[in-house]
Amino acid sequence: MSGASELVDHLFRHEAGRMTSSLVGILGLHNVDLAEDIVQETLCVALERWRFGRRPDRPAAWLMQVAKNRAIDHIRKERNHRKFEPALTRQLESEWALVYTVENHLAGEVQDSLLRMVFACCDPQLGARAQIVLVLKLLCGFSTTEIAHALLSTKAAVEKQVSRGKETLRTATLVDIAGAETLTSRLAGAQAALYLLFNEGYHSAHPEHTVREDLCFEAMRLTKLLAEHPRLPSPASRALLGLMCFHASRLPGRRDAAGDLVLLADQDRQAWDAALIEQGVQWLGRATEGDSLSRYHLEAAISAAHCFAPSFEATDWVKIRGLYDALVTFFPSPVGFLNRAIAIGQADGPQAGLDALAAVDARTLAKYPFFHAARAEMLARGGQHAEAEQALRRAVDVARTPAESRLLQRKLDGLGG
Repeated sequence: MSGASELVDHLFRHEAGRMTSSLVGILGLHNVDLAEDIVQETLCVALERWRFGRRPDRPAAWLMQVAKNRAIDHIRKERNHRKFEPALTRQLESEWALVYTVENHLAGEVQDSLLRMVFACCDPQLGARAQIVLVLKLLCGFSTTEIAHALLSTKAAVEKQVSRGKETLRTATLVDIAGAETLTSRLAGAQAALYLLFNEGYHSAHPEHTVREDLCFEAMRLTKLLAEHPRLPSPASRALLGLMCFHASRLPGRRDAAGDLVLLADQDRQAWDAALIEQGVQWLGRATEGDSLSRYHLEAAISAAHCFAPSFEATDWVKIRGLYDALVTFFPSPVGFLNRAIAIGQADGPQAGLDALAAVDARTLAKYPFFHAARAEMLARGGQHAEAEQALRRAVDVARTPAESRLLQRKLDGLGG
């Protein structure tokens, strides 16, 4: 039974966005709630049937077929209320036959529907935060609780943003991805949403999963659609994909045999994925074709420096410090200033790092455990062990997940040693 639940959860992460996007492309944005309901109903049916061992050979195709049938049923029921055009049932039947019967045509159709939905969610009327919320909710299968964790918000606030965002979508139209000029104002929002999706997988706020590779690779898949689309040339999209490749290459070293988090300094670098590092190099190289500079360029260069360092001690911290100097100058953020302070501490010594850390907005990061952990590390290196212990205790207190708590507690236990 648990196996069926895990399979449905896995498929939900990978297929919900495709299913919702394809249905919305046919039903219209004003029926986005109906599309979501159909997807949810389909997954519930799958869980009910598959837990007794009746799993199809091609579960993803099965989900699509069941969703199609339910959509047709809904259309037939609502036709008398004039919510749908009379010919829509035939259109739906032909669309799904095209997309899910002709295998070689599947990728292009689904990719276009996903891109259209991504950019629809990034309507400028919505605002940056609402755009991200809708992408995470409609395309990535995030619950409102997960979105609240990822955005350092509350469930109630996210629910309001989802509701208002859907209301805006209902009066909008799906974007034609052939009109690249129309998409310019929405591209940054799409990139930001996918960046956040990757980060939620890499630094999971889920209480049971320290790292969620499925979310990381889903973000990479969607970002690759942006980076490769011929009418959406964007150095920032390519840099973002390069950044994701560099980060993803280190996923095999982020957990130990027990599933606990492992700090960068303690990771087995031989376990890192060399093929993904090479892909990161290629995408970052393509991102330099042009004269634009984004935060993703700088962050990718920082991540590359970590990937190519033979050891933590041999890392080129002077180079990384310089990259963070540029990052916070052009794209300031509290976490960016924190990471810059850490790089300064490694390049110029713990006191210099503490001085830089003192300039960080501590109020914004008061509940961010790694702010306190970074401070503890510099204090301990400077011989201030009592203060370091106090900072680490604060880090443990504000840990967001059991995995973070265990990691920080191990640091605290080893402080005296």
